[in-house]
Amino acid sequence: MFAGPNGGYVGAILLRALEAAVGDASRAPRSLTIHYTARPEEGRVEIHTRVERAGSSLTTVSARMLQEGRLVALALAAFSKPREAAVLQHAAMPEVIPPERAAPLPPPTPMSISIRERFDSRFAYGGAIGSQSGRAETGGWIRLAEPRLVDAPLVVAFADGWPPALFSHLAPGLTTRGIPTVDLTVHFRSTLPLATARPDDWTLVTFRTRVVREGFLEEDGELWSRDGRLLAQSRQLAVFA
Repeated sequence: MFAGPNGGYVGAILLRALEAAVGDASRAPRSLTIHYTARPEEGRVEIHTRVERAGSSLTTVSARMLQEGRLVALALAAFSKPREAAVLQHAAMPEVIPPERAAPLPPPTPMSISIRERFDSRFAYGGAIGSQSGRAETGGWIRLAEPRLVDAPLVVAFADGWPPALFSHLAPGLTTRGIPTVDLTVHFRSTLPLATARPDDWTLVTFRTRVVREGFLEEDGELWSRDGRLLAQSRQLAVFA
């Protein structure tokens, strides 16, 4: 297993702290960007938040995560009430098999993140791990092993909770020291949890990587409710170690 907590898990903790700092349930998270400055270890951390500006419609807030005085993550987020505006959606949820018919991901390996054991993950999109697919695209259905409503922090965890898309393109048995995240941005496209949400809901996640160069790669993601509502879009820059 890779050492240290997963970046999505760290992001979920930071977003909880940011929500508490905003202190206004009517203002939902719209954007979250996290820079991972050092690898955290399992154990206690301190999170210092600051409301940078609270305007009439948008609140901007920052957070610093410290462990034994060392900065391990820096976050900036925007919160806002829903706005009345025209609706445009050219993005479409991929057509995939339902989760009840999808195969579970293979058991964790030394290349897996430890948090994967907390998820019920079922492959349904793109290439499987080690399939040497022509494109670095993968995804499927995901939910917590212990049922819980899909809220914004859980979406952040899902955004970094699937095996990297690059693993669907590379040959099986590839040895790597990991693909640590440099930065992760999540754009929330729906107020969460959805009004119709249930704790046992599935979320469809899809990820793709198009460029690996100079030891860095990008991964773009989309997260969908089962009924086809776009919950969030994500992008991260990571190191191919």
